[in-house]
Amino acid sequence: MNTPKLLCAIAVGSALCSVAAYADDYQIQTKVLASGLDHPWGMTFVSANELLITERGGNIRRYHFEDGLSEPLQNVPQAVVASQGGMLDIVADPDFDTNQTIYFCYNKQGDGGTGSSVAKATLNGTALENVEHIFTALPLVSNNGFHFGCRLAFDANQHLYVGLGDRYKYMQKAQTTDNHFGKLVRINKDGSVPSDNPFVDGEAPEIYSYGHRNIQGLTVHPTSNQVWAMEHGPKGGDEVNNIKAGANYGWPAITYGIDYNGSVISDKTTLPGMEQPEVVWVPSIAPSGMVFYYGEPFKAWNGDLLVGALKFRHLRRIDMADGKPGEQHEYIKDMDKRIRDVEVGGDGLIYVLTDEDNGKLVQLSPKEK
Repeated sequence: MNTPKLLCAIAVGSALCSVAAYADDYQIQTKVLASGLDHPWGMTFVSANELLITERGGNIRRYHFEDGLSEPLQNVPQAVVASQGGMLDIVADPDFDTNQTIYFCYNKQGDGGTGSSVAKATLNGTALENVEHIFTALPLVSNNGFHFGCRLAFDANQHLYVGLGDRYKYMQKAQTTDNHFGKLVRINKDGSVPSDNPFVDGEAPEIYSYGHRNIQGLTVHPTSNQVWAMEHGPKGGDEVNNIKAGANYGWPAITYGIDYNGSVISDKTTLPGMEQPEVVWVPSIAPSGMVFYYGEPFKAWNGDLLVGALKFRHLRRIDMADGKPGEQHEYIKDMDKRIRDVEVGGDGLIYVLTDEDNGKLVQLSPKEK
């Protein structure tokens, strides 16, 4: 086993787990499919050979494996682009083949401020039609461009999950269930509230779990239908969580990180009634998009969790055995790019977005030995 340069992952409840690269692991080759993207943020496949890509600056584009990258789609609602805010994640309807519907999350202006807002629309060639807003995180906030969250994922029952941030200054609201700050919400495709949501009778009935800081990765296991979320910690304390309905994930009452200025946010890492993460990263790797891998080209990875890293500029694979994380591995470090999102195509190949002015869509495949 090669000696890693950085030993950075703590698996809660177990020994320090190493970042490793095995001699018999896959060697990865990269192919840039598209470039010139303005800080691409999210992507979703709409067919075997086509996907949609968001740019934080406000655009949505189509990428076709034969025709390449399109011009920005028309009739896309205006996003408020400020600091971390803008046009963020996107996901195709589970029935896209028949209804051509997509969902996207962005920073939307409202009366008195902005909030993470989810819209649905019909994709018609180079334009969106029938744009309808189905959810906005409340309360709205003015003059604050941080911690929007905005990750999207569908489960097998066609519930839409929206991962949200605490909007930075409002971290204490992550511990109360009368608002959407620092929450994972679950809604139906029309924006209505599922009748079995855990806080269905409360002031914010969309809430599914709470006590999150800034959800930047969200995925649903394709066979177990279990929801997994990843959130940025402050200085240290990035987390991967196995989500339970109604559960409290602790922020900011408990945390494994400290504030950026070095001050203590909380001196506690555990409290009764609060969940422990499956994985904590200290120092932070600033993880981003996440997805479970299943496919043929990297078949030895089936069931493992793939996570993009912004700060340390790599793709990370977490061994998953019986639903529990184990050893971790780093790839494509030689690209030296911030990895914002990761998806698995129908071909089993891996696709990543690089977060930069000249952002790229990159295809990853195994090198032939």
